[in-house]
Amino acid sequence: MAETALYAPVKAYLEAQGYTVKGEVASCDVVACRGAEPPVIVELKTALSLKLLMQGVDRQAITDAVYLAVPDSAGRRGQIRTAVKLCRRLGLGLMTVGRGVVVHADPGPYAPRKAPRRRTALLKEFERRVGDPNTGGQTRRKVMTAYRQDALRLAMMARAGGMVTPSEGKAAGIPKAGSILQKDHYGWFERTARGRYSLRDAGERALKDYQDVVATLATAAE
Repeated sequence: MAETALYAPVKAYLEAQGYTVKGEVASCDVVACRGAEPPVIVELKTALSLKLLMQGVDRQAITDAVYLAVPDSAGRRGQIRTAVKLCRRLGLGLMTVGRGVVVHADPGPYAPRKAPRRRTALLKEFERRVGDPNTGGQTRRKVMTAYRQDALRLAMMARAGGMVTPSEGKAAGIPKAGSILQKDHYGWFERTARGRYSLRDAGERALKDYQDVVATLATAAE
């Protein structure tokens, strides 16, 4: 769908709400006026893009009522949902054009809803993580979480003593030692007797692969 093909449906939609609509006014794709109200500006594009968002933000210097309009085929539902979130943060409206016009977001100030549980989880992970074992933006190496660090600490204990128990892990400051050993998410531990776990070859390799983290954990334990 060409940009020009978006114009007629958008114009009809706005006219049905009592607006007088004109195209290409002072570099704006669509301008709609209704009485003494501030004008409504709609920028038309064949796809969601940074350029379109920048145009919308630029038009906000003229009016708060700025919409972006794209074909309903311009993105999958997930992409549209993400675009809606972004537009709301920028105070922009978003509509898609297909057989009709669908308004997904209206312009207006954005007040994001906070997620207390996510913040609590973030701070808990931040506090429990020993040192700074990750580089922001890394992709080649798995993220070193506090959980993985705790598993490494248990692996260090199992290597040093021949085996490790949940109670020994808890005494060393690993609250989830029992769960880590029993679930063995990484395949590092082998249950040799009730409540006793030895280190598998995979655990030995992990200690070698994460030598830098192991060194940090050993220093922190001193």
